[in-house]
Amino acid sequence: MSEELHRIKQALEEHLNAINENSSEIQALLDYVQEVELKVEKLSQRLDQLQLGSGNEKLAISPLNDEERRIFLVLYTEEAPLSFAEIAQKVALPEAIVPECVSSLVQKGIPLERSYSCNQLFFKLAPQFKELQAKENVVNLSLQSFMK
Repeated sequence: MSEELHRIKQALEEHLNAINENSSEIQALLDYVQEVELKVEKLSQRLDQLQLGSGNEKLAISPLNDEERRIFLVLYTEEAPLSFAEIAQKVALPEAIVPECVSSLVQKGIPLERSYSCNQLFFKLAPQFKELQAKENVVNLSLQSFMK
């Protein structure tokens, strides 16, 4: 009986060691993924800065449709990054439409900063672009855009 208990104890210790090794591997992978996310975020910010250029050349922003303009205004007036759901709520649009509109804004030349947290994507208007918009109205918004 004692020999059987000893074998069970050894099997449990081996199992525990395997679990500990797996936990260490998982932690190492998680650390690596977080490092990669940080680097991707930095690259995204650098790309946004490159899109803005040195400020010497005029930015070419394609005209925005009504939905894009409403989303742009929300991003322009918010300081914190917003998720698709938050944007949809603020502009009173179905959440399914928002990702397409955000993608369209980027394609039309609006530099957005992206961040990823808790399995959610967040967007924010690049601060340099926000300043440029305030000074030069590069998106060509009228007072009526704000009144809608």
